[in-house]
Amino acid sequence: MTTTSALRSDAEIQVLTLEAQAFVTRLGRRFETPRQVLLAARRVRQKRIDAGELPDFLPETAHIRKKEWAVAPIPHDLLDRRVEITGPVDRKMIINALNSGANVFMADFEDSNSPTWQNNLEGQLNLRDAVEGSISYVSPEGKRYELNPRVATLLVRPRGWHLEEKHFRVDGKPVSASLFDFGLYFFHNAKQLIRKGTGPYFYLPKMESHFEARLWNDVFCFAQDELDMPRGTIRATVLIETILAAFEMDEILYELREHSSGLNCGRWDYIFSFIKKFRNRPDFVLPDRSLVTMNTHFLRSYVDLLIQTCHRRGIHAMGGMAAQIPIKNDPVANEKALDKVRQDKLREVNAGHDGTWVAHPGLVPIAKEIFDAHMKEANQISRRRDSVRVSSKDLLAVAEGQISEEGLRWNIDVGLQYLESWLRGSGCVPIYNLMEDAATAEICRAQVWQWVRHGAKLSDGRLVSQEMVRKVIAEQKNKLQGRRMSEAADVYERMITSPDFAEFLTLLAYDYID
Repeated sequence: MTTTSALRSDAEIQVLTLEAQAFVTRLGRRFETPRQVLLAARRVRQKRIDAGELPDFLPETAHIRKKEWAVAPIPHDLLDRRVEITGPVDRKMIINALNSGANVFMADFEDSNSPTWQNNLEGQLNLRDAVEGSISYVSPEGKRYELNPRVATLLVRPRGWHLEEKHFRVDGKPVSASLFDFGLYFFHNAKQLIRKGTGPYFYLPKMESHFEARLWNDVFCFAQDELDMPRGTIRATVLIETILAAFEMDEILYELREHSSGLNCGRWDYIFSFIKKFRNRPDFVLPDRSLVTMNTHFLRSYVDLLIQTCHRRGIHAMGGMAAQIPIKNDPVANEKALDKVRQDKLREVNAGHDGTWVAHPGLVPIAKEIFDAHMKEANQISRRRDSVRVSSKDLLAVAEGQISEEGLRWNIDVGLQYLESWLRGSGCVPIYNLMEDAATAEICRAQVWQWVRHGAKLSDGRLVSQEMVRKVIAEQKNKLQGRRMSEAADVYERMITSPDFAEFLTLLAYDYID
C-alpha cells in the first residue's frame, strides 16, 4: 500500500493512518478483481447495444420480480426523508447543509466534488469532525460556522465503480475510488455513528446491473465483519441513474435487501446514460436539453416504475433534484425559479415519492412546504401504485423536439464553464442560476457529440458539424473567464469531435488535476 504524495498534509496524516491504509488495502485486494470483471461486462454490453440489441427486463430474474419479499426494516432516522440536501464535502458546505433544516444531507465525493487529492482527504477529515460534532469554520470575513444542536441525518456518496484513486496504490495499481471513499469514511466513523444512534449510511452511484449491487453488498459484509459490526448496520440508497439499471430495480434491491434504504431517481445522470448507451443509434437522438423534462414519456415511466418497485418492497422511492437556485439580485427571476422548484416538487409528491433533493439551503423550506402539505405521514410507502404498468417500450421512448443553435451554444457554454471550474478544484458550480455538476455537464457534451455523430440538423436546417462545433467552442472560450479555460476548451473539443465516445468526462479530465 502506497500513497503518491511527497509531503503529507495535516489531513493526510489524520485520515491516512496506518490502520486506515491497511483497511483500504484489504478492500482493494479483496474486491479489485470482481470490479474489473464487472467493468469488462459493461464494455461487452455496450458492444451488444451498438450491434442493435436493446435492453429489456431480464428473463432469468423474473422470479425475483414476481415473488413477494421486502427489504430490511427502515432505521428510525431514515423513516422521514422528505427533504434531502446534497453538496460537496468542503467544510462550510457540510456545516450549512447539516444545519439547513433538511432531513438528510448527502455529502458527495462524486458528481459535485472535483476529486483532487486535497479535496478528497480534507473531505474525509471534515466528515470525521462532523460525525464527532466538533466541526467548525471561520470565513475570511471572520464569520464563524458551527453545528446546531439538531442536524440532518448524514449520508455519504462515494465515487462510482468506474473511477480510481490515483494517489493510493494497492500492489502497484490505483485503488478503486469507490473502495477508497467508502473505506475511509466507514473505518473512521462507523462506530461513532452507532454510538450516536444513527449509522453508516450511503448513496451508491452509476450502477448498471444488479451484479454491481451484489459487489457492493459483498463489500458491506466484508467491511462489517472486519470491524466486528453486525451485518445490516450499513444502509445504502441506490441512485438509478443509468438506463440499464432501470430494467433491474427489483434485482438491485434484492441484492442489497439486508442493507437497502431505497432507490433514487438520479435524473440528470439518467438522461446522460440514455444518450451514452444509444450513442451510435440515429433513432435515439435527443432534442435540446431544455426540452427533455420529467414530463417526457421515458422519464415519467422511469419514475412510475421506481416508485412502484420501492413501495412494493417496503422502502423509500426518492425524487431528484431541481437545478434551480435562489437568485438574490432579481426578485422577478427569483420568483420564476422558485416556482419551477415548487412545480417540480409538487409533481414528485403527487407521483408518490417519499422525499426529494435540493442543492441549496434556501430551497429547503420550499420543498418541505410542498411535501408537508401533501405527505402527512413520514413517507408514503403504503401507496403501492399497483396499477402502474411500465414496459421496455415505455422506458425506451425517445423524446421529441427541436435542436436549436441556442441549445447547441448552451451545451458548449455550460460545459466549458463547468469543466474549467472542475479543473480548478470546484465540482459544484452555479451557472446561469442553475446548479451544475458533473451529471449536467455530461449531458451537455454527450448531446453535442451525438448531434455531430449523426449529422443532426438545427431548427434552421443547418447541419451540426465538427466545424460548427469547433467554431462555437472558440467563440465561447473567448467570451468566458477562467485561468484554465484554454485547457478546458481543448479537452472539451477533443471529447466532442472524437469519433470515439469517452465514457465519462471525469475519467479523461482526471489526468489534468492533482
